[in-house]
Amino acid sequence: MKNVLIIGSGISGLACAVKCAGLGLYATLISPVSSERSQSVMAAGGINAVTEECEEGDSVSCHIEDTLRGGARIGGKNAVTGLCEHAGDIIRYLEGIGTVFSVDSNGRPMIRAFGGQSFKRTHYCGSSTGKQIVSALIMEARRYEADGLIERKLRLDFHSALIKDWECFGALLYDEKKRLLVPFYADALVMATGGQNALFGKTTGTCLCDGYAAGKLFMQGADLKNLEFIQFHPTTLETAQKKMLISEAVRGEGGRLFYEDGGKRIYFMEDKYGPKGNLQTRDLVSREINNIGRDVYLDISFLDKKQIDVKLPEVRDLCRKYGGIDISQTPIPVAPAVHFFMGGIAVHLNHETNIKDLYAVGECASMYHGANRLGGNSLLAAIYSGWVAADDIFGRTENKTHPDFDRAIRNEEDKLTGLMSSKSSFSVIHIRDMLSDTMRKDMNMIRTESTLKEGIDDVDYLLSVAGQIWYDSSESTYTNYSLTGLLTLARAALTSALSRTESRGAHFRNDHPDMDDDYAFSTLISYDDGAYNTCLDKERVYEN
Repeated sequence: MKNVLIIGSGISGLACAVKCAGLGLYATLISPVSSERSQSVMAAGGINAVTEECEEGDSVSCHIEDTLRGGARIGGKNAVTGLCEHAGDIIRYLEGIGTVFSVDSNGRPMIRAFGGQSFKRTHYCGSSTGKQIVSALIMEARRYEADGLIERKLRLDFHSALIKDWECFGALLYDEKKRLLVPFYADALVMATGGQNALFGKTTGTCLCDGYAAGKLFMQGADLKNLEFIQFHPTTLETAQKKMLISEAVRGEGGRLFYEDGGKRIYFMEDKYGPKGNLQTRDLVSREINNIGRDVYLDISFLDKKQIDVKLPEVRDLCRKYGGIDISQTPIPVAPAVHFFMGGIAVHLNHETNIKDLYAVGECASMYHGANRLGGNSLLAAIYSGWVAADDIFGRTENKTHPDFDRAIRNEEDKLTGLMSSKSSFSVIHIRDMLSDTMRKDMNMIRTESTLKEGIDDVDYLLSVAGQIWYDSSESTYTNYSLTGLLTLARAALTSALSRTESRGAHFRNDHPDMDDDYAFSTLISYDDGAYNTCLDKERVYEN
């Protein structure tokens, strides 16, 4: 029986594990925390699919076109077609395993409008869609656990992949409790580790999805793709700890953006883009809010209070708890914040990387979304990508024998010992804070050559001292050893943004504000002994 090792137990990891088990493969799910604490539970708005209940005139081909157009034409057509064609099947599957989608009084599924879509096609579970899907997938995973086909292991952190001659044989994990590295050998390794939130510190997501895995695999030879495309969600609520997401569902239910001028409300998105102005793509809405240069608000108070209670209960509770705001009476102060990473590990159509038997799924893989993701497509892509990887692994040859990694593992253990005994005047947490300050300043929504170069210089300095700093024993070993991977990933993202001298989707260069057809390709970046090599994927090496 083939053994599949999956790092990450959010929706994409769970979907992959359940699919593997259904095919008769043995899947091991690895994560530092339980699935109930994954970022996936935070996905509020919904999941896109064209089904029989969608609006008249909508079609799968329209969903495909909306996704490609929203991604500024660099999302792979074959990949997007597969995603959208399977969306209806995914909705029916989720219903079949217990996901409770919202329905009207006649029992028909309710759908809402999301930005960048020609028709309403976003199915939802109130404002807790991700939580509902995670719960349903957990129950499926437990069923296969009882059959001995899935095993879940917690409190383990990813350290590195076990790679030899461009082939992957599993992963090296760190057990924080036992303070030791543990090798897990497998016929295939699937990364489902989410986005790169720790690079920016304060985002809408959890820093458990920090980007280290992508940075480490990059250093081990895996190509990365489209790192310059970072989605800023236009509507978040500022708190002391993080940016709280105000779901696009609010605007999907009719919420209106405005600012005040002389005591008068100016509905700037509607004034500029017409009746559907509030539901433009996220990159565009975020830049428009940024350009206003004053406080912006989102108003849903005109909606009947009972409708708010039914359709937006989590947004209602979030605003009340963290902002003291009754959204049925008062508009919500909002501002853009880092939300989603279109870029990540480069994968082929089957979700395999340039390293044999190493796969990436979900947000950590760069696929489907091009230069800008449409709301409602992330949950869809998380499940579909997990399925695609599982199907491909199932179709491969039987179990393989792994080479001897004992010496390599001892070398890594020696490095960790040396790491934890090093001293200097700065702690690792101080360096991580400096990194997030740099990224928020120089890799912000609006970029220029000079700011990107400043960011590269700052990260280069942090990399130069990373091996000499004081590693704080009060922090987890993972927090300490992950630093260089995070810095390397940040350097790669800044380098990718500098190389794209145009504006496209979520990447906006103030010194190159127009879209350039010469750049209508993905950005690839590879790592070679400290060198960061970028190119446009004009040969469609990752044709998807």
